[in-house]
Amino acid sequence: MKAFIHVQHLLGTGHVVRAAAIGRALAARGVEVTLASGNTVPPTLNTHGLNVVELPPVRSPDAVFDKLVTPDGTPIDDSWFERRTQTTLEAFQADDFDILLTETYPFGRRQFEQELSPLLRFAKAQERPPLIASSIRDILVRKQQLWKEEWMAKQAARYYDCVLVHSDPEFVRLSDSFPFAQQVEHLLRYTGYVDAQRDTIAPSSDGHDEVIVSCGGGAVGAQLLESALIARSLSRRAGDTTWRVLVGHDINEETFAALQLKAHEGCIVERARPDFPELLTRARLSVSQAGYNTVLDVLVAGVAAVFVPFAQVRETEQAQRAEALVQRQRAVSIPEDTLTPEGLAAAVDDALSLPRSDMTVLLGGAERSADILIAERERQVIS
Repeated sequence: MKAFIHVQHLLGTGHVVRAAAIGRALAARGVEVTLASGNTVPPTLNTHGLNVVELPPVRSPDAVFDKLVTPDGTPIDDSWFERRTQTTLEAFQADDFDILLTETYPFGRRQFEQELSPLLRFAKAQERPPLIASSIRDILVRKQQLWKEEWMAKQAARYYDCVLVHSDPEFVRLSDSFPFAQQVEHLLRYTGYVDAQRDTIAPSSDGHDEVIVSCGGGAVGAQLLESALIARSLSRRAGDTTWRVLVGHDINEETFAALQLKAHEGCIVERARPDFPELLTRARLSVSQAGYNTVLDVLVAGVAAVFVPFAQVRETEQAQRAEALVQRQRAVSIPEDTLTPEGLAAAVDDALSLPRSDMTVLLGGAERSADILIAERERQVIS
């Protein structure tokens, strides 16, 4: 059995992390997996066992997501998209795939419709069409225009055989963030959360009783990191320990160097590490945004947490995820637009005073996704 996974991350790295985890789970079950990435694959990503196809890379220069640029900042045009679409089709046509999985699309990434609609039409037109599935996180970003969300549901109903929802339905359901969930209910398969299961082990001293400050692997979050460097001296409950500040690899070298210069005694500033989940298991506290993978790492580690959800422009997903944890007394959350060192220090102290929570969520999402995809494909062939 062979699978083709298409993934496009634009700012953060969570999308490609989840896609690769599902790919590895499929490969572990004997499936030959091609991972077609529309942006540069982050250096911390485990792609062992996957055939990685690097499509012409594109990213978003900011959180507005209203324009796309190449890695060097050049705006893309129609001719670029024609080349990109052709490359994607050629990669898919290179083999006889049994499974086509698109990460996020059609529940996001509408900018790539001119690339992905031809891919879906080609797949559907095959004499032996593959199983076509979508892979989406627990919470979708709400759209200001309702017709865009209705379009997502119609596109899913038209082309897709199933939709993998990577959440625990007892914690978050698709209907919590998607008003047309009922229209695609027959396609939904809840998998549990996708744990990337990064297996690099930190040196025994790193992370022990520390405050781990992070902003994922993407290019945003510098304000959070800078505030943390000042907040350490203001905290009553965590001013006596090391604060390890992890800087995403997409944050430029100039900003990284400036953060290092601002680090006082008791603060360590370094690049994001693949052993981040292991650091959290030994930490006193995590301070971070509220992206899918980071929140999952926090929950698995059982560490106290402060979230500063990324909420620039019209982003709603991280704030909703953080609020779900605040309601369960699992974390403290600060709105990004009110962040100050003083406020962050107070939030750290509040989080460390919360009663220890034994909250758990359904994990194993990558493995369950692989099992679902294989079973659905086998059922499709038999019928």
